[in-house]
Amino acid sequence: MGFFTEMFARPRPQEHLRYRSALALLHSMSNADRADIGIKPADFPRIAREMSVR
Repeated sequence: MGFFTEMFARPRPQEHLRYRSALALLHSMSNADRADIGIKPADFPRIAREMSVR
């Protein structure tokens, strides 16, 4: 059970903040913008993860 307390006691990594901001950016795009670059809302989590790592 030490794993769970350790997991919740640690501060969140900076990638989490970048992930949330990237996801917010993707959600704020209009449908026309999404169609121009060829992404669908189902792709948002994957794209946001890739953006947060960079």
